[in-house]
Amino acid sequence: MALFSGMDKFGLKDIKGDEVFGDQEKKKAADAETAAAKKAAGELDYLIDRTYSCPVCDQEFKSRTVKSRSIKLVGTDEDLRPKYQQLDSLKYDVVVCPHCGYAALARTFKNIYDSQKKLVRETISRDFHYTEPPAVYSYDDAIERYQIAFANAMAIKQVDSEKAYLCLRMGWTIRGKMETLDPSSPTYEADRKQCIEDENEALKLAMDGFIAARTREQPPFAGMDQSTLDYLISVLSVRFGRTDVASKLISSLISNMTTNPRIKERARDLKDRIVAGQK
Repeated sequence: MALFSGMDKFGLKDIKGDEVFGDQEKKKAADAETAAAKKAAGELDYLIDRTYSCPVCDQEFKSRTVKSRSIKLVGTDEDLRPKYQQLDSLKYDVVVCPHCGYAALARTFKNIYDSQKKLVRETISRDFHYTEPPAVYSYDDAIERYQIAFANAMAIKQVDSEKAYLCLRMGWTIRGKMETLDPSSPTYEADRKQCIEDENEALKLAMDGFIAARTREQPPFAGMDQSTLDYLISVLSVRFGRTDVASKLISSLISNMTTNPRIKERARDLKDRIVAGQK
């Protein structure tokens, strides 16, 4: 006879052995699932569905976007990645037409020439299929959308600065994913390693693209002025061991009277870090 069987005659359910002290792993998983559900529900409060008319196929569709005035910026990383209190807005940067596959950052979605539209139809639309993610995008959903946008940027021969900017924001999004990994997960170390590799790949492409854009384009570069671009190249150059490139740009930023004061202060901090590293 089971020790606690027959308790139903008292109007109580039978107690199972594995319930006496609890299955801690199941409890952790359940708690994590509950926390994730609560976070997703909270994030939904800051999202709206915006209607777009695709400039390539002329069909209308809805895409999730952030109510920008309802979220609070709490800081930025050294490479200017924005961090908001309520959610990661980077997950909702890309607009994807589910009909033809045209995708771009929301700020440039309408900026496409007729010749580029033809390229999208020929290289993207033919075999494209896509299902809109659930109401709240996961980081993997967001990264896939950046990949689609980058494929479009390559197809339409977008300028270097815009391709680099896409890579930069994709790298930031991958970093956001890494920061939300569960350390108690058995795959945590492998997942973290993969995120680091993916982020480095995206940011290295961003650095190379920005360096190319600096020599081939005129400001603004993907909406950025010259000092912001030079600062970003400096930060990324330090990350990938090109301190010679960074030092030259930083010196110019600090000595230039027209450099944005905020960027100049960040440049000084970066210079101090380079000097400390050399010592």
